[in-house]
Order: sequence, then C-alpha cells, then structure tokens
Amino acid sequence: MNPDQLSTTIVGALTALVERGDLALPDGVPAEVTVERPRQKGHGDYATNVALQLAKKAGTNPRAFGELLAAELAGADGISGVEVAGPGFLNISVEAGAQGQVAAVIAAAGASYGHTETLAGQKINVEFISANPTGPLHLGHTRWAVLGDAIGRVLSAAGAEVTREFYINDRGVQMNHFADSIIAAALGEPTPEGGYQGGYIDDLAKAVEAARPGIFELPADERRTAVRAVGYEIQLKEQQDQLDGFNTHFDVWFSELSLHDSGSVPETLQRLKDLGHVFEDDGALWMRTTDFGDDKDRVLIKSDGELTYFASDTAYYLDKRRRGFDHCIYLLGADHHGYVGRLRAMAACVGDDPDQTLDVMIGQLVKILSDGQELKLSKRAGTIVTLHELAEEIGVDALRYSLARYPADSPLTLDVAEITKASNDNPVYYVQYAHARTCRMRENATELGMGLPDDFDPSLLSHDRDGDLLRALAEFPRVVASAAELREPHRIARYLEDTASTFNKWYDTKECRMLPQGDEPVGPANLARLVLVVATQTVFANGLELLGVSAPERM
Repeated sequence: MNPDQLSTTIVGALTALVERGDLALPDGVPAEVTVERPRQKGHGDYATNVALQLAKKAGTNPRAFGELLAAELAGADGISGVEVAGPGFLNISVEAGAQGQVAAVIAAAGASYGHTETLAGQKINVEFISANPTGPLHLGHTRWAVLGDAIGRVLSAAGAEVTREFYINDRGVQMNHFADSIIAAALGEPTPEGGYQGGYIDDLAKAVEAARPGIFELPADERRTAVRAVGYEIQLKEQQDQLDGFNTHFDVWFSELSLHDSGSVPETLQRLKDLGHVFEDDGALWMRTTDFGDDKDRVLIKSDGELTYFASDTAYYLDKRRRGFDHCIYLLGADHHGYVGRLRAMAACVGDDPDQTLDVMIGQLVKILSDGQELKLSKRAGTIVTLHELAEEIGVDALRYSLARYPADSPLTLDVAEITKASNDNPVYYVQYAHARTCRMRENATELGMGLPDDFDPSLLSHDRDGDLLRALAEFPRVVASAAELREPHRIARYLEDTASTFNKWYDTKECRMLPQGDEPVGPANLARLVLVVATQTVFANGLELLGVSAPERM
C-alpha cells in the first residue's frame, strides 16, 4: 500500500461516515488526504493530520474526529492498526502484505515507475539557455544546462508535454564584432575594439578557412558577411555538440534574428498599440508596464529607431503562446533579477495572466574551486572556463549531479576534489554505488538460479528494515510530482540520497539477506527480497535518469 492508495482508503472511510450520518462535512469530503511518513519510529507506517484539518468544519474537536475515523479505518483492507496521537494525528500501520505488494508494483512498472498524470494536458515551454553564438558555452551556462534539462525531465514525468528551447542571440552588433575578430585572427591583426579574444578565435579562423577556402581574400564587406555566416554555423554546431555530450538536449533552437525576419516584432508592436499599452515620449516608443507592477516603463523602440531587446523579448513570448504553450518557464542568470517584474508586466500587457502563463526563475552564481583556487572566466579576455572543459575535468555525472542537488536560487561553490572522489561522502558516488550494488545482487541471484517469481508472498517482507525501504520506494512518485510542480529537481537528488541510506541499512541487516546462506535452499523469503532489490534498482535508475545522470552497473 502506497501513500496514494492510503489516501484513497481514508477518503473512502470519510465518505462512508458521512453517508451513514455519523459525520457532517458541509463542504463535502475532500478528493484526497495528505499522508506522510512519520518522522519517528513507533508512530506507525504513515501519518495524517486530516482530523485537525476537518474537525472544526465537522463541528467537533480533532481528537473526537480522529477516534471516529480511526474506528472506521480499523476494518479497512491492508490496515493493521490506527492510533490517535496528540491532539488528533492519526498514525496508521499497514499489513506487511499490503506494504510488500509495493515491490511487485514497482518491478512491474519498470522505467515508468514514478511517472504520474499530475500535469497531464499542460503544454510547457522551458527556455533555459540564452547565449550568443560567439564562443563556447561556459560555467555560467552549465548550471542552467543541468537544471533546465532536469526540470524538463521531471515535468515530462509528471505528464506535461514539454518543449526544451535554446534562444540564440544572433542579432546585434556582437555578430559583427565576432566576424571582425575571426578576420583579424586569420590575417594576424590585433583584435578589434569590442572584439573577442582567446585561443578559440584562432581555432575558429582556421575552421572557417577550411570550410570555405579563400574566404579571407574576399572584398571587405563581402568577407565580413561570409565570415559571420560560416563562423556562426561552426560555433553554434560546437555549442550543440557540447550540450549533447553533457546529456542536455533541446527540442528547439530558436533564432532571435528569425523573429525580425518573420515580421513578428512589427506584429507585436501593432498588437500592443491596439491594446492601448504603448505610448511615445521623447521620440521613443514605450510599453506602459508600470500599469502591471513594473518599477518603470520599458522602451520598445529608441529615439534613433533602433529596436530594444525588450521588443524582441515580447515578440518571442507571443511567438511561444502562438505555438500553443500554456505555460512559459524562463531560467535566467543572477544578473537578471529586474527581468521578473518586466516579463510579468509584459505578459499582462499582451492580455495574459502571468500567474497562469509565466514562471521566471533566477539562478545564483556557481564557483568552481581547484586546488583551493577559483576557476575564473571571461569570454572577451579569452580566459574562459568552458562547459566542455569542466565536463572533461570533473566528469559529466559528477558535475550534473552536484549542480542538480541544490535549489537554483542558492549560491554554490563546488570543489573539484570533493565532487570527484570515490567516497560515500560524495553524494553522486553514494547514490550510483547503491544502484551498482543492486545490480551486483541481481547478478549473484542469477548465478544461484534465482529469478523473479510469477507471484510472491509480500507478507514475507515483514522486517522493520523491509518496511523502511518499502515506504521509501513508495514515496518516489510523490517526490517526482512535487519536483515538477515546484520546479525543484534537487528534491529528486535528496530523495535518492535518503533512499540509498535506507537501502544500505537494509543491506547490512542480516535478517534481510536476499541470498540463502551456505547450503540453504532458495526459499520464498529469498525470492521476496529479490523482488524488493529489483524495485530498489528501478527507483535508483529512474531517479538518476530524471537528473540526466547515468546509473552504472559496476563501480
């Protein structure tokens, strides 16, 4: 019996009490009841505070409400006991058979275990990297590459239709600076003012020449246009390859330039004018975002006729909405706090309710320490710490997991030595090793001729450690749903670490051994615990997959 099943049982008991007239609930019986694992041993398998929540509406006190509900639940299938504690908490114990059946359910579900329909019917766009195609992706992009990808994974697991989107900043003067920097490197000239430096520019110059021999001998204007196009294609392909190698994959690579080429920006400006949310002042065109809580109005077209980034941002948002997305999630860097208010006001200006259609997440900076020194980065200075270099030095799994296990809004300092060491003090190693242990146990079982039984007696999983592990595994779907609804994939990582600890305690308990000892024959209890091991392996593998981290079979 898992928490959702127990919630259904409690709802059924409340319904029966109301229908018999033993309980009055003017607002009706709730559709679901919160069920949690108790913090202290001896308080049953699960606990609920439903009596405290509903007693006042029922015209009674929580203790009396709890005792009435406890008596009704005492006869329910799968429940072995109910105790009313304190002012009205219900501590519920379930029968070993009902608890143990969870293992069979998980083993049968396999890779789909943990997936729910919580967000079914929602079409969500997650934009989590916005970068210039003028250089390699760096540390600042790395955290979003992990969190955005993991958010997309948990949203999909919760039933949403998710599109992961990369916004390419390919419009603006930086593209000319990019081309001029490549040309200067090819011709052995100094980097132009505002240009890009570093070894990657020299490499690009060689790659551009190889892709189109003679390109640097073209007339100046023609050369810049050609180099900009070829350099852009090569650099963007490198970014895509870097992200693929980092296990981060995008469904859409959206070009800012395409917004302007398609006429979306003029259409957007006209729509804003029709809605009455723009005005002219000092020769510039403004959006009146202060009507919707922004701290100041925003310029759309400058007095010199140049479009602002905010005009592109507005057109881009509307483009997403036209593509049918119900909800747009933005993951922005620490220097974008001001964007929260302006993006929400922008959504309101175009007629949307930002509480329903928009979610702006601001992340904090990451510092990487190596030998006690912070690794610095600066794209223009050329002292760049790239995503690719970080992944090579630290490892994709260690880097992804270490970034995923913290909330986006928490500043983060990671030490290379700490997150790469093969020790139980290292969370990624701890969880991956637990998964590898389940794989080794299954191999040992196979060598003894043990296979998953067609059916097994779940009541044989009756030891306290069996119960602890079963309850932990049963929580996984709720953890996934919560991570999706709150956009907090770190909940998956912390859950996996807690479950690995519970599994290791179970493993170390001699009464819970899966394999027969000595010359003992394989018995029903051994097969029951094999099912429990398979269920545990499934949860570790599925949880790591949601973080984009591998689940190794050997370590």
